[in-house]
Amino acid sequence: MAISTTKEIRGVTIPALGLGTFELTGPEGEAAIRDAIDLGYRQIDTAIRYGNEVEVGRAIRASGVPRDELFVTTKIWFNDLSPETVSRRVGESLERLGFDQVDLLLVHWPTKETPLGETLAAFGEEKAKGRTRLIGVSNFTVALLDEALDLHKADLFCNQVEYHPFLSQQKLLARMHRADMLLNAYQPIARGKVFNSDLLNELGRKYGKTAGQVTLRWLIQQDGVGAIPRSSRKENMQANLDIFDFELSAADMEAIHRLARGERYSRFDWEPEWDE
Repeated sequence: MAISTTKEIRGVTIPALGLGTFELTGPEGEAAIRDAIDLGYRQIDTAIRYGNEVEVGRAIRASGVPRDELFVTTKIWFNDLSPETVSRRVGESLERLGFDQVDLLLVHWPTKETPLGETLAAFGEEKAKGRTRLIGVSNFTVALLDEALDLHKADLFCNQVEYHPFLSQQKLLARMHRADMLLNAYQPIARGKVFNSDLLNELGRKYGKTAGQVTLRWLIQQDGVGAIPRSSRKENMQANLDIFDFELSAADMEAIHRLARGERYSRFDWEPEWDE
Protein backbone atom coordinates (compact mmCIF):
# COMPACT_ATOMS: atom_id res chain seq x y z
CA MET A 1 0.00 0.00 0.00
CA ALA A 2 1.56 3.29 -1.11
CA ILE A 3 0.37 6.07 1.17
CA SER A 4 1.90 9.53 0.88
CA THR A 5 3.77 10.82 3.91
CA THR A 6 3.61 14.40 2.64
CA LYS A 7 1.13 17.12 1.79
CA GLU A 8 1.45 19.36 -1.24
CA ILE A 9 0.04 22.88 -0.99
CA ARG A 10 0.56 25.31 -3.87
CA GLY A 11 3.50 23.29 -5.13
CA VAL A 12 5.18 23.19 -1.72
CA THR A 13 5.73 19.76 -0.18
CA ILE A 14 5.60 19.45 3.61
CA PRO A 15 5.70 16.33 5.81
CA ALA A 16 2.15 15.37 6.76
CA LEU A 17 3.25 14.68 10.32
CA GLY A 18 5.49 16.95 12.35
CA LEU A 19 6.75 17.31 15.90
CA GLY A 20 5.17 19.85 18.22
CA THR A 21 7.81 21.07 20.66
CA PHE A 22 5.82 22.94 23.33
CA GLU A 23 7.54 22.43 26.73
CA LEU A 24 10.52 20.63 25.14
CA THR A 25 13.14 22.87 26.74
CA GLY A 26 16.61 22.54 28.17
CA PRO A 27 18.90 19.54 27.66
CA GLU A 28 16.04 17.04 27.93
CA GLY A 29 13.99 18.95 25.39
CA GLU A 30 16.93 19.19 23.01
CA ALA A 31 17.52 15.45 23.35
CA ALA A 32 13.84 14.74 22.61
CA ILE A 33 13.91 16.89 19.48
CA ARG A 34 17.09 15.14 18.37
CA ASP A 35 15.42 11.76 18.98
CA ALA A 36 12.52 12.81 16.76
CA ILE A 37 14.83 13.83 13.93
CA ASP A 38 16.78 10.57 14.27
CA LEU A 39 13.47 8.67 13.99
CA GLY A 40 12.63 10.45 10.76
CA TYR A 41 10.66 13.57 11.67
CA ARG A 42 11.33 16.28 9.11
CA GLN A 43 8.81 18.91 10.22
CA ILE A 44 9.59 20.70 13.49
CA ASP A 45 7.21 23.26 15.01
CA THR A 46 8.47 25.80 17.53
CA ALA A 47 7.57 29.33 18.63
CA ILE A 48 9.13 32.27 20.41
CA ARG A 49 6.66 31.68 23.24
CA TYR A 50 7.93 28.10 23.72
CA GLY A 51 11.37 29.37 24.73
CA ASN A 52 13.14 26.54 22.89
CA GLU A 53 14.32 27.88 19.55
CA VAL A 54 17.93 27.46 20.73
CA GLU A 55 17.25 23.80 21.54
CA VAL A 56 15.59 23.24 18.17
CA GLY A 57 18.57 24.72 16.32
CA ARG A 58 21.08 22.71 18.34
CA ALA A 59 19.16 19.46 17.84
CA ILE A 60 19.00 20.01 14.09
CA ARG A 61 22.72 20.72 13.83
CA ALA A 62 23.61 17.75 16.03
CA SER A 63 21.46 15.43 13.92
CA GLY A 64 23.59 15.92 10.83
CA VAL A 65 20.44 16.13 8.68
CA PRO A 66 20.91 18.84 6.04
CA ARG A 67 18.94 21.98 6.84
CA ASP A 68 17.11 21.89 3.50
CA GLU A 69 15.63 18.48 4.37
CA LEU A 70 13.79 19.91 7.37
CA PHE A 71 10.68 22.08 7.46
CA VAL A 72 10.90 24.40 10.47
CA THR A 73 8.09 26.65 11.69
CA THR A 74 8.24 29.39 14.30
CA LYS A 75 5.59 31.80 15.55
CA ILE A 76 5.39 35.38 16.83
CA TRP A 77 3.28 36.07 19.93
CA PHE A 78 0.25 38.33 19.70
CA ASN A 79 1.75 41.29 21.58
CA ASP A 80 4.67 41.51 19.14
CA LEU A 81 2.80 41.97 15.87
CA SER A 82 3.48 45.63 15.11
CA PRO A 83 5.60 46.01 11.93
CA GLU A 84 8.71 47.31 13.71
CA THR A 85 8.52 44.52 16.31
CA VAL A 86 7.92 41.74 13.75
CA SER A 87 11.22 42.49 12.02
CA ARG A 88 13.10 42.51 15.31
CA ARG A 89 11.51 39.29 16.54
CA VAL A 90 12.29 37.45 13.30
CA GLY A 91 15.91 38.47 13.55
CA GLU A 92 16.09 37.26 17.14
CA SER A 93 14.45 33.94 16.23
CA LEU A 94 16.88 33.32 13.40
CA GLU A 95 19.80 34.07 15.70
CA ARG A 96 18.52 31.62 18.33
CA LEU A 97 17.86 28.93 15.75
CA GLY A 98 21.15 29.56 13.99
CA PHE A 99 19.40 29.82 10.60
CA ASP A 100 19.33 32.33 7.79
CA GLN A 101 15.70 31.43 7.07
CA VAL A 102 12.74 29.56 8.56
CA ASP A 103 10.37 27.65 6.33
CA LEU A 104 7.18 29.04 7.84
CA LEU A 105 6.50 32.10 9.98
CA LEU A 106 3.13 32.24 11.75
CA VAL A 107 1.07 34.77 13.65
CA HIS A 108 0.72 32.77 16.87
CA TRP A 109 -2.64 34.25 17.92
CA PRO A 110 -4.73 37.04 16.40
CA THR A 111 -4.96 40.34 18.25
CA LYS A 112 -7.04 43.52 18.10
CA GLU A 113 -4.11 45.59 19.34
CA THR A 114 -2.40 45.81 15.95
CA PRO A 115 -4.32 46.17 12.67
CA LEU A 116 -4.20 42.82 10.89
CA GLY A 117 -3.26 44.43 7.58
CA GLU A 118 -0.14 45.98 9.12
CA THR A 119 0.95 42.66 10.61
CA LEU A 120 0.40 40.74 7.38
CA ALA A 121 2.29 43.36 5.39
CA ALA A 122 5.22 43.02 7.82
CA PHE A 123 5.13 39.24 7.44
CA GLY A 124 5.10 39.67 3.67
CA GLU A 125 8.20 41.83 3.93
CA GLU A 126 10.00 39.10 5.89
CA LYS A 127 9.17 36.68 3.09
CA ALA A 128 10.37 39.18 0.47
CA LYS A 129 13.64 39.57 2.39
CA GLY A 130 14.12 35.79 2.34
CA ARG A 131 14.01 35.38 6.10
CA THR A 132 11.03 33.01 5.76
CA ARG A 133 9.97 30.87 2.80
CA LEU A 134 6.29 31.02 3.66
CA ILE A 135 3.93 32.89 5.97
CA GLY A 136 0.75 31.88 7.72
CA VAL A 137 -1.40 32.21 10.80
CA SER A 138 -2.50 30.22 13.80
CA ASN A 139 -5.82 30.19 15.66
CA PHE A 140 -7.61 32.13 12.91
CA THR A 141 -11.35 31.78 12.40
CA VAL A 142 -13.24 31.93 9.11
CA ALA A 143 -13.96 35.62 9.65
CA LEU A 144 -10.30 36.39 10.31
CA LEU A 145 -9.25 34.39 7.24
CA ASP A 146 -11.79 36.29 5.16
CA GLU A 147 -10.24 39.55 6.33
CA ALA A 148 -6.68 38.34 5.72
CA LEU A 149 -7.34 36.80 2.32
CA ASP A 150 -10.08 38.97 0.82
CA LEU A 151 -9.33 42.40 2.26
CA HIS A 152 -5.57 42.27 2.71
CA LYS A 153 -4.78 39.77 -0.07
CA ALA A 154 -2.30 37.95 2.14
CA ASP A 155 -0.47 34.98 0.62
CA LEU A 156 -1.07 32.54 3.49
CA PHE A 157 0.21 28.98 3.34
CA CYS A 158 -1.12 27.62 6.62
CA ASN A 159 -3.52 28.05 9.52
CA GLN A 160 -2.48 26.09 12.58
CA VAL A 161 -5.45 25.27 14.82
CA GLU A 162 -6.66 22.83 17.43
CA TYR A 163 -8.25 19.91 15.62
CA HIS A 164 -9.16 16.43 16.82
CA PRO A 165 -12.18 14.09 16.70
CA PHE A 166 -14.02 15.97 19.45
CA LEU A 167 -13.77 19.40 17.74
CA SER A 168 -15.14 19.80 14.23
CA GLN A 169 -13.27 22.17 11.93
CA GLN A 170 -15.34 21.50 8.80
CA LYS A 171 -16.46 25.11 8.37
CA LEU A 172 -12.88 26.32 8.67
CA LEU A 173 -11.59 23.56 6.40
CA ALA A 174 -14.04 24.47 3.67
CA ARG A 175 -12.77 28.06 3.71
CA MET A 176 -9.16 26.92 3.70
CA HIS A 177 -9.74 24.53 0.80
CA ARG A 178 -11.00 27.45 -1.27
CA ALA A 179 -7.77 29.28 -0.50
CA ASP A 180 -5.55 26.19 -1.00
CA MET A 181 -4.16 26.44 2.53
CA LEU A 182 -2.81 23.77 4.88
CA LEU A 183 -4.61 23.14 8.15
CA ASN A 184 -1.96 21.94 10.60
CA ALA A 185 -3.61 20.36 13.62
CA TYR A 186 -2.21 20.94 17.09
CA GLN A 187 -3.39 18.90 20.09
CA PRO A 188 -4.41 16.26 17.54
CA ILE A 189 -5.00 13.53 20.11
CA ALA A 190 -7.01 15.87 22.38
CA ARG A 191 -4.56 15.78 25.29
CA GLY A 192 -4.81 12.00 25.34
CA LYS A 193 -8.59 11.92 25.58
CA VAL A 194 -8.85 9.92 22.35
CA PHE A 195 -7.60 6.91 24.32
CA ASN A 196 -10.86 7.03 26.33
CA SER A 197 -13.07 6.77 23.24
CA ASP A 198 -14.82 3.44 22.76
CA LEU A 199 -15.08 4.02 19.01
CA LEU A 200 -11.43 4.96 18.53
CA ASN A 201 -10.26 2.00 20.60
CA GLU A 202 -12.57 -0.30 18.65
CA LEU A 203 -11.16 1.00 15.38
CA GLY A 204 -7.67 0.56 16.78
CA ARG A 205 -8.37 -3.13 17.33
CA LYS A 206 -9.83 -3.39 13.83
CA TYR A 207 -6.72 -1.95 12.17
CA GLY A 208 -4.14 -3.27 14.62
CA LYS A 209 -3.33 0.23 15.85
CA THR A 210 -3.89 2.40 18.92
CA ALA A 211 -6.65 4.98 19.29
CA GLY A 212 -3.97 7.65 18.91
CA GLN A 213 -2.70 6.21 15.66
CA VAL A 214 -6.23 5.93 14.30
CA THR A 215 -6.80 9.58 15.19
CA LEU A 216 -3.63 10.79 13.48
CA ARG A 217 -4.46 8.68 10.43
CA TRP A 218 -7.97 10.24 10.37
CA LEU A 219 -6.46 13.71 10.38
CA ILE A 220 -3.84 13.29 7.69
CA GLN A 221 -6.19 11.27 5.51
CA GLN A 222 -8.22 14.45 5.07
CA ASP A 223 -7.35 16.73 2.15
CA GLY A 224 -5.15 19.63 3.17
CA VAL A 225 -4.71 18.51 6.79
CA GLY A 226 -1.46 17.78 8.62
CA ALA A 227 -0.75 17.19 12.31
CA ILE A 228 1.94 18.13 14.81
CA PRO A 229 1.59 15.90 17.87
CA ARG A 230 3.85 16.78 20.77
CA SER A 231 5.78 14.05 22.53
CA SER A 232 8.93 13.80 24.59
CA ARG A 233 9.10 9.99 24.65
CA LYS A 234 10.84 8.15 21.84
CA GLU A 235 8.37 5.25 21.81
CA ASN A 236 5.43 7.62 21.42
CA MET A 237 7.19 9.55 18.68
CA GLN A 238 7.74 6.29 16.80
CA ALA A 239 4.12 5.22 17.32
CA ASN A 240 2.95 8.53 15.88
CA LEU A 241 5.03 7.92 12.78
CA ASP A 242 3.60 4.42 12.27
CA ILE A 243 0.42 5.61 10.55
CA PHE A 244 1.40 5.32 6.92
CA ASP A 245 0.83 1.58 6.50
CA PHE A 246 -2.96 1.54 6.74
CA GLU A 247 -5.94 3.51 5.50
CA LEU A 248 -9.29 4.13 7.18
CA SER A 249 -12.44 3.26 5.25
CA ALA A 250 -14.81 6.06 4.24
CA ALA A 251 -17.35 4.75 6.74
CA ASP A 252 -14.83 4.77 9.57
CA MET A 253 -13.70 8.29 8.63
CA GLU A 254 -17.30 9.47 8.86
CA ALA A 255 -17.87 7.68 12.15
CA ILE A 256 -14.92 9.56 13.66
CA HIS A 257 -16.27 12.86 12.32
CA ARG A 258 -19.48 12.16 14.22
CA LEU A 259 -17.56 12.21 17.53
CA ALA A 260 -17.34 16.00 17.34
CA ARG A 261 -18.97 17.64 20.34
CA GLY A 262 -17.41 21.09 20.43
CA GLU A 263 -14.69 20.25 22.95
CA ARG A 264 -11.85 22.76 22.79
CA TYR A 265 -8.91 22.34 25.15
CA SER A 266 -6.93 25.49 24.31
CA ARG A 267 -9.01 28.22 25.97
CA PHE A 268 -7.54 31.62 26.80
CA ASP A 269 -8.66 35.13 27.65
CA TRP A 270 -7.21 36.40 24.37
CA GLU A 271 -8.83 33.85 22.05
CA PRO A 272 -10.99 35.05 19.15
CA GLU A 273 -14.70 34.38 18.86
CA TRP A 274 -14.53 30.84 17.55
CA ASP A 275 -16.54 29.50 14.65
CA GLU A 276 -19.60 27.55 15.75
